[in-house]
Amino acid sequence: MPERASARFRIACFAIAAAVAGLDQWTKQLAEGALDRARPVELLPVLDLNLHYNTGAAFSILSQAGGWQRWFLSALALIVSAIIALWLCRLGRSERLTGLGLAFILGGALGNLWDRIALGYVVDFISAHWGGAYFPAFNVADAAITTGAVLLIIDTARSYKSPTGAAGKGDGR
Repeated sequence: MPERASARFRIACFAIAAAVAGLDQWTKQLAEGALDRARPVELLPVLDLNLHYNTGAAFSILSQAGGWQRWFLSALALIVSAIIALWLCRLGRSERLTGLGLAFILGGALGNLWDRIALGYVVDFISAHWGGAYFPAFNVADAAITTGAVLLIIDTARSYKSPTGAAGKGDGR
């Protein structure tokens, strides 16, 4: 069995998650105080601040489901957050990038969970677009979840054998 990550590292991961959730909530409060709903404020030619309320999941999936999705998505976020927290507690010493990725995902999940439970919807306010093509509005929590997922993908890719046959960290050698 691999040696566990230090308590200091695990605490740092949970602190990062808390900081992400806190930053997410703070920026959402700023957006709600400064923006009018669905009235974009251009920051760059490809980026607006634009306040939206999402009652569904990613990309507004289930947003027209009638209300049951609030509790279903909240329960799902709680279960996933608990699994991630357990995973963080069991990390091996060499799994630093995994820990960082999980911390970002956990913080983002908790930030959006807070909205869903307290408000019944998730506050989104960042809108990226190119010409007339708009990406769905998102928030700091969504960006953190995406960043965490990318870090996990990078960590997984690093763990495989290279094309030259050199062993990666995850090949069991």
